[in-house]
Amino acid sequence: MKTFSISAALAALALTATPALADGERAFRTCAACHSIEDADGNRIAGRGAKTGPNLYGVVGRVAGSVEGFRYRDGLPAAGEAGLVWDAETLAAYIPDPQGFLREYTGDNSLRSAMAGQRVRKMDDLIAFLTEHSPDAPSE
Repeated sequence: MKTFSISAALAALALTATPALADGERAFRTCAACHSIEDADGNRIAGRGAKTGPNLYGVVGRVAGSVEGFRYRDGLPAAGEAGLVWDAETLAAYIPDPQGFLREYTGDNSLRSAMAGQRVRKMDDLIAFLTEHSPDAPSE
């Protein structure tokens, strides 16, 4: 009977978890031109520190358009006021067509989004990565 040490078991677990995290980081590269993920202590987790878009730390479970101090166009704050809270489903619908999503969600065809639609090849990996860095995300 083989026995494994705790450190060997943790190393094996890390090896199995790393590909998913790496895939999420790769998928985030599409977002990194405008966004970063920085925790409350200012530690950069992903991205290059871009400030064109809001910090995506904690995005899952957050009311849309609510990052304090960030200047949004009218679309995201309006959607947040209408009750939009980011989750996997809403992010997957928003990312490829932000303006269309906001107009459909709110019913207001005059709303605009500063974000251009993004083609993300591995949307599930990206959303898992964003969820991993959203400590207040509701558990499913």
